[in-house]
Amino acid sequence: MKALAFFLLAIGLAVAATALLFVGGPPAGGAESADLIFTGARVWTGDEGSPWAEAVAVRGERIQAVGDEADIRRLRGPDTRVVELDGGLVTPGFIDNHTHFRRAGELLLGVNLLEVSDAPGLTAEVMATVERLPPGAWMVGGTWGAYEEWGLNSTGGDDTGAGEGEEPFRPDRGLIDPVSPENPALLWNWDRSQYLANGAALDAAGADCSWSGVECEAGTPTGRLSEDAASRIRGIIPESTMEQRLAEARAALADMARFGVTSFFDITPPEQVEVYHRLREAGELTARVDMRMVLDTWDELRDAGITDGFGDRWIRYQGLKGFVDGIMGSSQARFYEPYLTSGVRGRWRNDSNTGYVTGQGSGMDPPGNMEDLLFGADSAGFNPRVHAIGDEAIDSIVVLMARVMEGNPPRDDRRFAIIHNQVIRGPETARRQAELGIIAEMQPYHTIDDMRWMEERIGERARWAYAFGTLHNAGVLLSFGSDWPGTNAAWYTVNPLQGIYAAVTRQTLEGTPEGGWFPEERIDVETALRAYTLNNARVAGQEDLKGRIAPGLLADLAVLDEDPFEIPREALKDVEVLWTVVDGEVVYRRGAAAVAGPET
Repeated sequence: MKALAFFLLAIGLAVAATALLFVGGPPAGGAESADLIFTGARVWTGDEGSPWAEAVAVRGERIQAVGDEADIRRLRGPDTRVVELDGGLVTPGFIDNHTHFRRAGELLLGVNLLEVSDAPGLTAEVMATVERLPPGAWMVGGTWGAYEEWGLNSTGGDDTGAGEGEEPFRPDRGLIDPVSPENPALLWNWDRSQYLANGAALDAAGADCSWSGVECEAGTPTGRLSEDAASRIRGIIPESTMEQRLAEARAALADMARFGVTSFFDITPPEQVEVYHRLREAGELTARVDMRMVLDTWDELRDAGITDGFGDRWIRYQGLKGFVDGIMGSSQARFYEPYLTSGVRGRWRNDSNTGYVTGQGSGMDPPGNMEDLLFGADSAGFNPRVHAIGDEAIDSIVVLMARVMEGNPPRDDRRFAIIHNQVIRGPETARRQAELGIIAEMQPYHTIDDMRWMEERIGERARWAYAFGTLHNAGVLLSFGSDWPGTNAAWYTVNPLQGIYAAVTRQTLEGTPEGGWFPEERIDVETALRAYTLNNARVAGQEDLKGRIAPGLLADLAVLDEDPFEIPREALKDVEVLWTVVDGEVVYRRGAAAVAGPET
């Protein structure tokens, strides 16, 4: 039995008995006292008809009431917690449309060298990682030099990342041995052209100067390795234990709670399903997860009795991910015209770079593969969400999605989406997506990272990169998220406020360029907030359950220390979350808000 099927049958079906327990209306007894009340701040409900209120009351896992402060205070009882805020904003909890949750947890607890490009930085990060790990645990990965060197290399610049007269950064074990004597380390740089092992790793693998690919000086390994030697060492690294994976998941959930994220879509490896269920059973799942398997597993999912929306209010299967092209960072996003810096047009994705479960792959190659997958998945009730970045890639998937919509019977719950939707050809592309009802699942923080090199790489086509304004004005549903923890090029935050900042200002965190990068594509705060809340609930087919603050909906809330509608847009990136509430329970609290009630 395939790995995916095993997890679906052994774990996924376990939720079937509870899948229908949470589809009813609000709890009875609206006159009963509230469990939790927030007052003293504006409440943005997300409801287009009545977007503003003064206070909100929670009872159990649901919103009990939202409205005038005086009316809400009447719901206070002897056991009610009343949070007296001093300004700010209460908003629906943020929903992140694109995470790689397991990888984020690995980087939070493990070694993260994405922003490291020198000796002091490498030593400091290894030292910090050792403090987080138990003795003997391996640290693996890191990808040093990512941010600086990716941009230089991929725009045709010096691929060393070194300045004029400087030697490229080539670390040896002497930088890490003193601070990691008990924790074996196998590290590599951003493009895996350099590998580094410390003494503990070399000893564990029995690697010495007799090994091919082990660099030595004066008969002693320097720690620098060839790819083949690194592969031999990697072969002896033990698989992550369930305890380690749970610890990584807890770290990732804590980061989400800190930023007000109450639901997230995850590109889910099959083995991660068990982690989510264990956390749920232990009462430690503090954000709701919509799991996405790869598109080429649609028939396995169907045969296991699973379709879009299978699960409960905490863990669901939602959407299937396919791939059209590569990414901009490696100049592999597919364009009609070549990159100015490389002369290539990018690539089509195939089974060698998309199919981590089956050998079929979820990409465009071989010809006809994506079309077959789309027809099959749609006929089984799934909603494909397909990665497409370059203009030719985007147009190609739009054509295929249109063909499926015309060829298969109509579906009320059809919600096709293009993931990233990064560089469109212009307004005509946006209008066609709107006509077809295709959702734009975008990650606005990418704008901050990519504007530094995109024009050099694709010239005037960059005008239509991250065309939030054009897409929104055409009537395309904007869906926002983070792509957390990022790529081999950079570490991306899961903080929605920085994503909102990027969409509203189109500036770097340092405030450049003045007025924003192609400022005509900026959107307003409310549009960006909606893309992080209600619109993502719509993507998941749960707009009647979450994404707004309304009686009977799930009590998922974020309380911000500033009101994004009232501050300069340049300050959006600095807004912080004071409280995060999921299912009526406080999962994060910060700041000096006064609490009246049984708990203070």
